[in-house]
Order: sequence, then C-alpha cells, then structure tokens
Amino acid sequence: MSSPPPAENRSALAELEALATDNGLALEFDDEVRAEVDAWLRAPGIDDPALEDLEALPFVTIDNEGSKDLDQALLVERDGDGHRVRYAIADASFYVPRRGAIFAEALRRGASYYLPGFMVPMLPRALSEDLVSLNPAVPRRAVVFDMRLDGHGACTETRVVRARIRSKAKLTYDGVQRFLDGGEPGWEGAPWTESLRLLVEVGERRIADANARHVVSYRRRTVEVGLDDRKSFSIYGALRNDVERYNEQLSLLCNAEGARLLRDGGGVGSVEPIYRVHPAPPEDRVAAFARELDRLAAARGARWRWNRDGGQSLAAYLRELPWDGEGERLSRAIQRQAIMLNVRSTFSSEPGEHHGVGADVYARFSAPMREVVGVFLHGELVEGITGEGARDEALVERVIEAANHARELQRTLTERADRMALDALFARDLAAHTVRRGTVMGVTGAKIHVTLDEPPVDVKLYRRNMRGLPIPDLGEPLDLRVRGRDDRDRWVLEPVRPESLIPPAHR
Repeated sequence: MSSPPPAENRSALAELEALATDNGLALEFDDEVRAEVDAWLRAPGIDDPALEDLEALPFVTIDNEGSKDLDQALLVERDGDGHRVRYAIADASFYVPRRGAIFAEALRRGASYYLPGFMVPMLPRALSEDLVSLNPAVPRRAVVFDMRLDGHGACTETRVVRARIRSKAKLTYDGVQRFLDGGEPGWEGAPWTESLRLLVEVGERRIADANARHVVSYRRRTVEVGLDDRKSFSIYGALRNDVERYNEQLSLLCNAEGARLLRDGGGVGSVEPIYRVHPAPPEDRVAAFARELDRLAAARGARWRWNRDGGQSLAAYLRELPWDGEGERLSRAIQRQAIMLNVRSTFSSEPGEHHGVGADVYARFSAPMREVVGVFLHGELVEGITGEGARDEALVERVIEAANHARELQRTLTERADRMALDALFARDLAAHTVRRGTVMGVTGAKIHVTLDEPPVDVKLYRRNMRGLPIPDLGEPLDLRVRGRDDRDRWVLEPVRPESLIPPAHR
C-alpha cells in the first residue's frame, strides 16, 4: 500500500480528512449500520397512525445556507396577547433505537464533527440529510414542542407530541432577514410569512425577559474557516443577524422546557434525564475582573467602571458598552475578558443551573441528528414519561461520557484546523510582508493576546518580540507582521511602529 503524500503536498481537504482519521473518526459506516438504514428506508414509519397529523400547518426550517441536516422547523401563531410556538424537532430517536447498530455507532461517535469544508456525521447521511431531516415538501416524523407564551414571553404551558409534519419551505437566516427588512417581496402571500413576523415578536420578548433576569449576552462575531475549491483555507467573520438570535431563543426555550419536563418526570420513575450544567463564574474571577475595570476606569474614564457595588449586573454593564467609535476596541476586549470568567459546561445526570442561559435546568434536545445525548433525551421524553422503557443507569453514564468526550474532541479538531488555516495565512503574509491591525484582548505572563481585524482570528505574540516598545494595554490597537518561525516551529509576530518609536538597539 502506498504511503500518503507529505503534508506539504496535500490539499487542505486531504489534511483535514487525515486530522479526522488520526483522531479516531471513521468517515464511513460499517455494513451492519448500512443494513439498518436500508431497512428504515424501506419502512420509514411515517404513516404511523399514532402520530398526530400536523402536515397542514405551515412549518418552515431556517438554517444556514447549504445546511442539509435540518433538525428544527418552527411555527409561531398569535394567542391572545401572547403566542403559541410549535417547535418541531426531527424524530431521530425513532430511527435510532437503543438496541440497534445505528445507536451503538452513534454512541461511539458521540456527535457529528465539523471541520472546514466538510463534516463527519454521527448518523449516516441517508438518515441525517434525508429520511430524518425535516426537508421541505415531504412528510417527516417530528417531536413537537407545543408551547404557550404570555404577553411577556414567559412560557406558561408545554405539551410534547410525536407528530407528522410537512415543512413548507427551507429558508436561510439571511433570506428571512432580507424578508423582514423588506427585501424579499416575492414571499408575500406565502402561508408562513406571518409566522416569520411573529418570530420577531417572540424573539424580542424572550430577549427582554433574559435581560430582566440578568442573563449575560455577548456580541459575538462568528469566525468561519472554509475551503476554497477544497484545496486552500479561507477565513472570514460576521456578526449574527437578528433572525439567528430569535431562532436561538426558541431553541433555548425548547431545551429548558424539555429539561423541566424530565426533572419533574411526570411521576414516572423510569425517566433518566441528562442535563447540561453550567455553574456561575467563581467569585474570585469576578472580583478580579471588577478590579481590572476599576483600573481601566481610572486610566480612561468613568464610563468604563462597572458599578457592581451599586447593584449593576454584569449583563447590564456589558449591554451599555459603546459598540462604535473610538470605544469599540476596548468594549470588545472587555467582553472577551468577561467571557473568560466562565467555566465550561458539562453533561450530568444530576440537575443543576445553566448560568449561561439563565435556566434552573437545561438539556440538549434541539440537535438529535448531531448529538447522541439528543437521541437519548428524545427517547426519555417521549417514551420514558409515559412509563415505557426500563432504567439503564450504565447506559446513562455511557451517553454522558460520550457527549462530554465529543465536545472536547470537537474543541481539539477546531483548534488544529484553525492552526492549519493560520499556517497558510501567515505563510502568505510572510511572503507578501503583510501588516495586519488587531486589538489587544489580554496580557498574560509572557504573551500578548490579539484579535486581528481581518480576518478576525486570535493570535499571540511574546513580550520578548516587542522590539523595546511598551507593552500595550487592553483594547489598544496594534499593527503586526509575521517575522518567521522560532526554533520550536511557532510563528513569530512582531509589532510594526514608526522607526522613530523603536529604540535603536531593537531596529
């Protein structure tokens, strides 16, 4: 058998596929799994008389451009001074029974894994992109969260049913945003446009409710690493639009309501929940952050002070930061420091708060084709609460272990893929003598952490490479260029300043 080509001669896609397989991910499925899939394709169970028939309702999916595994479809209707929200989630647990080969493989993988230009699916694509996916104009099985919201956006009632739906359209976040901004006149008159307008009302009410509960929200800029012609890396960033934020509110609500139903258990002892637990930041971290803001306020003005002692919440402080003009860089740096206060969330069989979303209990129902914990929880919610099924504590622990491992593995894959993309970017910058501007996000030990303006990626330089210049403060702009690699094969970045500011010994 021939050896693979050296890394420097491989395409970016080949490097990423090697990264996946080196980390134990199989790009294909075995014969036993494929045989089960074929059986489902022959008898998909969509005509099941036990399903509630919701095919006539104008559900739609809203996702990213190019998404093929459509987990959720939504329908929003007015209900007095509140709303009725029906959130349909693909019924993956029906097609992935716990005693089957598909479930065993999903448990082994733990999740789908995303890399630039491709993904390694948890479920075979014949399921995740076809039979289970809520594709438009075809009947599909779904687990539907039927939720009633009052005039303030608070959920007053939740019912969960297995149903048959027929999505009326596959929409994108950008497309819906254009429609709401008046840029898609061809959609007028479609049966689902009123639902999109009401999505705005629900989303705004849910966001206002979160603000009232002092849930911290961040102005995140999404950074995507992609592939150009499957051969080379590209890096780009964008702020999420309002439609993404509104749809996220429905997903968060669904996950919180599902967790509450599992916790309450309906009085049935066979229910075995798995929660997503996220403790509040440790007090010592928060206190240190407040002291740093006091220092910044003393140096740059009172508007940067967090009035914590006066009762101002962190959420309110971050919302009031300036996001344009000369204060924008410091605002982004302060937000980054606030994000770093957080501890990681984990899956657990014991209930606990999810600080990040402001929920007493929280679980992951909304992505069952991409997370084994979603498959498991759907089974618990739909079958366990009705008294069906038996307890299996060993399986619960295996699912928790697989889910936590999957998150760590995705983090590793993302870091490695980002490093590949940065290697390509810095090699081009070195050859072209490119200068890039960024914002100082933090100074720790021997390192200065910077987020570039374009592309918006995080890089670091070392104090010893500052060429005699003063160490920059949080939020300051910094122009950088690539000098080369050091003896440990790390990229060396250095500041670019007028020669008159650089001491002669460092020129």
